Amino acid sequence: MTTNDFHVSFKGVQKSYDGIRLVVKDLNLDIKKGEFVTMLGPSGSGKTTCLMMLAGFETATQGEIYYNGKPVNNIPPHKRGIGMVFQNYALFPHMTVGKNLAFPLKVRDMASNEIKTNVKEALDMVQMGDFIDRYPGQLSGGQKQRIALARALVFRPELVLMDEPLGALDKQLREQMQYEIKKIHNKLGVTVVYVTHDQSEALTMSDRIAVFEDGIIQQIAPPDDLYERPDNSFVAQFIGENNTLKGSVDTIDDGVAMVTLDDGQKVSALAVNVDKPGIPTLLSIRPERVFINPDETQMTQTVDGHVEQLIYLGDHIRCRMTVAGNDEFIVKIPNASNNKRLAVDENVRIGWMTQDCRALDFN
Repeated sequence: MTTNDFHVSFKGVQKSYDGIRLVVKDLNLDIKKGEFVTMLGPSGSGKTTCLMMLAGFETATQGEIYYNGKPVNNIPPHKRGIGMVFQNYALFPHMTVGKNLAFPLKVRDMASNEIKTNVKEALDMVQMGDFIDRYPGQLSGGQKQRIALARALVFRPELVLMDEPLGALDKQLREQMQYEIKKIHNKLGVTVVYVTHDQSEALTMSDRIAVFEDGIIQQIAPPDDLYERPDNSFVAQFIGENNTLKGSVDTIDDGVAMVTLDDGQKVSALAVNVDKPGIPTLLSIRPERVFINPDETQMTQTVDGHVEQLIYLGDHIRCRMTVAGNDEFIVKIPNASNNKRLAVDENVRIGWMTQDCRALDFN
């Protein structure tokens, strides 16, 4: 496939601010029309720099960015026709909500009757039609963010970029806005490139997630693939809650590694990121895939564990235990009436299925 087959393409893109250290390293990323792609990673991983290069606020040191099949490296931001939503809203404080939304239409020389129609439609889309005559200073944080979103959509762009747009909102409002943004995306069919460091936000909203670390995409995949099938230990640790066990690979046979844990117990795991015997590995397994005192005939793997802490969380009990030297091993126990009650300081057996445990790089 060529760049013409994608809405956005990064081809061999690099970025350095000082000519020495690369903030973005050889980025290759293709985004289809109508996709919701999230760039996810810790601070300093390069995700926002990529967004700013696509918007035109930063220039690539090397490589080319394509939009609708055409190179845009030398096109200024205001001529790219891209909508943008920032964390700090970037609303004009001296303009009413209506005038804030009308501004990007006026600079495009749109007729006044069209401006009025577009502004009304955009405000209705974010359920803010009654606020057209208010000023930003009269709005709450959530209301400001809705207006910022409406302004990014008011000129009906094909591509909208969002840089940590919900970072300033409280948890409940942030979760509400996640669903609102996704609903608008589904309705309009626009392409969205979204930047966040919040992995639950990325899982909730995205068609695909690109996980960044040290200027490199570690893995790009749909949310369920990233969670269930991480390619390496960084992705496994960054996406969702994850247990790790240190060990050494004994054998690899037909995609399954036999591993000796640090305390001498032996288990098998999918050989995802290990390629030969004798190397260290980090086993990855999700807390909800582990069972306490299971019927051992139903489990392919069982090991010893010691209960350190029990926390009641309503729908489940969070059990922290020591397993093979890791005293932060977590098991989520459904709060069901038929589950046997555990006690702190109790020795137990825990089990899981081999396909739920992944032998990854030792990082």
